[in-house]
Amino acid sequence: MKKEGRILIVDDDEDILIAGKLLLKREFSSVSTCNLPEHIPDFLSGQKFDAILLDMNFGPGESSGAQGFYWLKKILEIKPDSVIIMITAHGGVDVAVEAMKLGATDFIAKPWQNEKVVATISTAVLLGKSRSETQELRAENQILVQANNQSKTQKMIGMSMQMQQVQSIIARCAPTDANVLILGENGTGKELVARAIHQQSLRANRIFMSVDLGAIAETLFESELFGHKKGAFTGAQQDRIGLLKAADGGTLFLDEIGNLPLHLQAKLLTILEQRKVTPLGANEPVSFDVRVVSATNINKQDLKNDDKFRQDLLFRLNTVEIKLPTLRERITDIEPLSSYYIDFYSKKYNKPLKSLNDDALLAVKSYAWPGNIRELRHAIERAIILSQTSQLNSRDFQLEQITTPLAVSNEITSISPKQDVFIEDELNLEVIEKQVIGKALKKHRYNISHTAKELGLTRAALYRRMEKHGL
Repeated sequence: MKKEGRILIVDDDEDILIAGKLLLKREFSSVSTCNLPEHIPDFLSGQKFDAILLDMNFGPGESSGAQGFYWLKKILEIKPDSVIIMITAHGGVDVAVEAMKLGATDFIAKPWQNEKVVATISTAVLLGKSRSETQELRAENQILVQANNQSKTQKMIGMSMQMQQVQSIIARCAPTDANVLILGENGTGKELVARAIHQQSLRANRIFMSVDLGAIAETLFESELFGHKKGAFTGAQQDRIGLLKAADGGTLFLDEIGNLPLHLQAKLLTILEQRKVTPLGANEPVSFDVRVVSATNINKQDLKNDDKFRQDLLFRLNTVEIKLPTLRERITDIEPLSSYYIDFYSKKYNKPLKSLNDDALLAVKSYAWPGNIRELRHAIERAIILSQTSQLNSRDFQLEQITTPLAVSNEITSISPKQDVFIEDELNLEVIEKQVIGKALKKHRYNISHTAKELGLTRAALYRRMEKHGL
């Protein structure tokens, strides 16, 4: 059975071309011949070859190998990943070895032994295919990196003094490789800031790897971040590269770093200090090069508590610290943010573009937004879908059903106790579930991790229910 492989033989001796083709066409799917080296560029432009057999000398009396060196360099200029096997006479072995130093893969001496030729070509074809696959994977990875960066790219909206300060810090720290710690409530845009740092860094054309540490089970932490070898544990049916190594050369964003248990914090610290990781089941460590950006919704005071967070890890992570303001602290940004999401969701749902009337603008500026920008985004999405008027009004947002208005002076008023009282006669499970989730969210000031823990849900499950109930 023939092997998959495309071979090109370049020689001015017709007997060599005929003998080579007769021998190799029994073994490989395609064998082409060329008796004039000047035609090599035409062959390379029209086809892709897994291996090329190239004579060292062309024309009678030639023995220096200069022509072979010339065309070897020419082929590698046109196709740098080409696998080239030199054809030489017994007396030209030294010349062939010199050719290998210039980029040739192997050589065959004339007169050749058929078995050795087939074996040499078979190995070369495998190498050629490996190089082609590697090149294709690199190209695909680059496309994926670009697509990933472009798909998640969203400009930071806001001209408030607080956001100008944030953008100033980003601009100064992004071009460096300094580790960055982003602090802020849920929904303030911590991942958006992390992506902005990556996009303005020297690693912008490499991968941005986002890891939600709050969503990784403790038992899977090492396998996910460090990787594992086949058979390392029950269920490890194949080798798996860890996220740290997958982000090699790029930026690793560790979200919800504050939720990581202390014993896993120690392991993470060791890995970040050594810049080497040993996959589960492996004996040798593997080096990696990443820029670490981390984020947490835990306040700075709690992070300084040794019982909650290792201080040596904190020092490692917060070379530069960025504190994101809440939406209620940047009221002047609410209107441009609203306009952006109105335009976005109008296009997404093919709805006519609407604006906020004065009543709606006052309502969104007065509301506390405990869920910050994420809550604003969901509120606008719901309003765009349900609105039946030419302009969005305050009733489209239903904010009065969630909390009392926030004074425009930026002072937070207390939440009406009536909203936490359950309707005793209510038996609809959907309504009860919404009430319970809403109450739990308010109790924990919209801290998703704490709310999910009290409700006995995963963070992902809680997010799905919040989406379901418009919370």
